[in-house]
Amino acid sequence: MKVHRISVPTPFYVGPVNVYLIQEDPLTLIDVGPRTDEAIAALRAGLSRLGHRLADIKRIIITHAHADHYGLAKTVVEECGAPVLIHSWDAPAVLPNSDFTAYRNLLIAAGVPHDTIDKMESGQARFSGWAHPLDGVETVEDEAEIQFEHESLTVVHTPGHTPGSISLARLSNRMIFSSDTVLKNITPNPVLSPDPVDQKKRFQSLGEYLVSLARLRSFAPTLIRGGHGDDVTDFDEHFNRLYRHTQARQAKLLGLLPRRGATAWEASENLFPTAQGYHKFLALSETVAHLDFAASENKVVIERGSEQEIFHLA
Repeated sequence: MKVHRISVPTPFYVGPVNVYLIQEDPLTLIDVGPRTDEAIAALRAGLSRLGHRLADIKRIIITHAHADHYGLAKTVVEECGAPVLIHSWDAPAVLPNSDFTAYRNLLIAAGVPHDTIDKMESGQARFSGWAHPLDGVETVEDEAEIQFEHESLTVVHTPGHTPGSISLARLSNRMIFSSDTVLKNITPNPVLSPDPVDQKKRFQSLGEYLVSLARLRSFAPTLIRGGHGDDVTDFDEHFNRLYRHTQARQAKLLGLLPRRGATAWEASENLFPTAQGYHKFLALSETVAHLDFAASENKVVIERGSEQEIFHLA
């Protein structure tokens, strides 16, 4: 299997996104980059260096529903007519008529002030400018085999960063395309999301993420190709480092939790006092994910009021 990485710029703090071309039949892209002029130019140039055009692409696999990974998909489809594959749990987020209502309810429960929620909704609308909704997708599930002429990639559902995040495993040499589940120099954010099974509930992102990491570890991967940055060649060490980071972050958070308790929003402001703009949402996402995980381990209890939740040390 011939794999080529194309670095595509993004307007986000995370930096360029890794798009992978699988130079086998059918010619396949794993992710595509955000909807910007710079991104489409970089994607075209990367394909041209490898002797291809956008029109040659026969299949697109989207690892998760974030604009830096799927934003250009509609543009690419308009040139090549290729099907777009994505996990069923993330599919609604890339289709038209995405609704903010479920997020608004989660933000209210987290104690976010209403004027800040309005700003976050406006921010989401701005983010949508970096991604065209798709007219249709083909959904994939865990353990599905994505066939090529001579071999296949196995879908590994790795929820955490988003509910429908997937990795792709080449079992013949234990190489894994991990997207944002494993990144060499960045700790992925367990982004606040509604539960795909029950939109009224909060997705238990950190607990699911840790299970996903353990599942990837069970493959004994020889090479991890992430969605940003360099490859990971020492996943066992990387796994232990991530686990220690998670324990340290949770200990710090619980140490900052006042005796009277706090909303997730209040706790996030204590944990990340300098966060600004979109980073306040990311700070809240990480904080509430840690609080939910602490509750699952009986380290905190959740007092549920008519609208807000208060977290208390157990």
